[in-house]
Amino acid sequence: MDVSGLERIDSFPYRHRVADVMRAPAVTAPPAITLAEGARRMNEAGVSSLVVTADGRPVGIVTERDLLRRVAERGGEALSLSLSAIMSSPVEAVPPDVFVYVALARMARRGLRHLAVVDHDGRLAGVLTASALLRQRAGRGLALADEVQRAEDPAAMAAVMRQLPALARGLLAEGTQAREVAAVISAVVRDITQRCAELAEATLAAAGQGGPPAPYACLALGSAGRGESLLVPDQDNALVHGGDADDAPWFAAFGRHLADLLDASGVPYCKGGVMASEPLWRHSLAGWESLVERWVGAPRPADLLNVDIFFDFVPVHGDRTLAARLRARATEAAARAPAFLMLLAEAMKTMHPPFGLLGGLRTRDGRVDLKSGGLLPLVTGARLMALKCASSATATLDRLGAAREAGALNAEDATALAEGHEFLLRLVLDQQIADIAAGVPPSTKVELARLARPVRRRLTEVLRQVDAIELNVRDVLTR
Repeated sequence: MDVSGLERIDSFPYRHRVADVMRAPAVTAPPAITLAEGARRMNEAGVSSLVVTADGRPVGIVTERDLLRRVAERGGEALSLSLSAIMSSPVEAVPPDVFVYVALARMARRGLRHLAVVDHDGRLAGVLTASALLRQRAGRGLALADEVQRAEDPAAMAAVMRQLPALARGLLAEGTQAREVAAVISAVVRDITQRCAELAEATLAAAGQGGPPAPYACLALGSAGRGESLLVPDQDNALVHGGDADDAPWFAAFGRHLADLLDASGVPYCKGGVMASEPLWRHSLAGWESLVERWVGAPRPADLLNVDIFFDFVPVHGDRTLAARLRARATEAAARAPAFLMLLAEAMKTMHPPFGLLGGLRTRDGRVDLKSGGLLPLVTGARLMALKCASSATATLDRLGAAREAGALNAEDATALAEGHEFLLRLVLDQQIADIAAGVPPSTKVELARLARPVRRRLTEVLRQVDAIELNVRDVLTR
C-alpha cells in the first residue's frame, strides 16, 4: 500500500487527545520489588514498560530496554535489584486532555518511547507508548492489508471489504482528501486481487494442474488501476503472460478461478466482462502487442469501448517486468497514433453533465449521476492528454500533471480540473457513506437536496469546467 503521502495527510495528532490513545489502566509496581518480579509483571501483561508508583503517583518508569541493559551489564545478579535502583526518574508526563501532537513533540524532544499520563492531581491515569501511536496513525489501512495477506478464503476478504465504508468515513473525518481515501480503497482492492491470484494458483496446483507454465502478471484495470476506487467496486482485471498457445488452458482456468474468488470476496463480476476469465482480457505479451497495434491502427467500434480501461492497468501480482514491457509498448503506440486518440475523444461528445435548458442540473429521483456526467469525462480527458504526451501515468491527478509539464495544458486549467476531480470524488464518497449507513445500495448518484446551497453552486461551477474539457482535449490532440 502506498503511504508516501502519510505525513502530508495525517491530521490525527491535531484532532485527537492523549486520552483517546493511552493505555488505561497502566501496569504499575511499587519501588521496592525486584527486577525479576517487575519483568514477570511486564511479561504477563504483555507491555513494554512498568510505571513505578507511590500513593497512586508515578515516581519512575522501567522499560524493556532498562531491563535488558541491566542484565547485560551485571548478569543474573541484576534480577535482585529493586526497581527504585534502575528506574528512570522523574517521569515525563502529560495530562490526558492535551492533543496527541503535544505528546509526540515531547517524546521526540526527549528521545522517549513512553510517557506517563497524569490527571490534574498528579495521579496516574494511563501510559502512552510510541507503538500505540504508530498503530493509531498508520493503522486501519495497514491493518486491513495485513488481514488480506493472511486471508485463507474469500470469506475473510469479504469481511475486509465490509470494513471499507467505516474506514472511508473515519479518514474523511480526519480531514483526509477524498483522492487519498480512494487510493486507500483501491489499494485494498488491489491487495485482494493479488491474494485471490495466489489462491487461484493454489487451487490449480491442488487440482493437479501444476503451477504457472510461464511467467505472468495479473493486472488491475479501471478505477483500481488509477487508484480512484470508491465504495461500489467491481472487477476490472486482465492477464499478460510470457508463454505460448500450449499454456493457454492453464491461464484460462486461472482466470476463471480468479473471477470466482474475487466475486466471493466482495468484488463482484464486471458486468462488461472486463476480467481475465474472458479471452479478450488474457494474452501473451506478443498477443497483447498485436492487439494494441490493431487498436491504434484500425480500431473497430467495439474496440473503442475496451481501450480506455486498458490504459489504466497496473500490475498487482506476478512478473512486473512483463507488465512494464506492455506498458511501454502500449504508451508508445498510442502516442504516435493521433487519429486513434481523436477517435477516443469522439466518445466524449456523449459525456456531458446533465444541464437543463435553463442551466440547472437535471435530476432523476432527486439525484444526479456524478460519474457519467462528471468523473467519466474528466478521467477520460486526462487519460487522452497524458497518452498524447507519451506519459505512462495512470492516476488522473498525475495525468493532468504530465499534460501540464509537457506544456499541453496550462497550469490554471490543470489546477481547476484537479480541484474539480477532488470535489466530485468527495461528494460521491459522502453520498455513498450516507447511503450505506441508511441501508441504501450505494451508487455514483448524489442527492442534490442534501447539499448546502454553496456546495450546489460549486458543483455547477465544477461541472461547467468538466463540460469544457473536451475542448482542452481536442486542442491538445491537434497540436
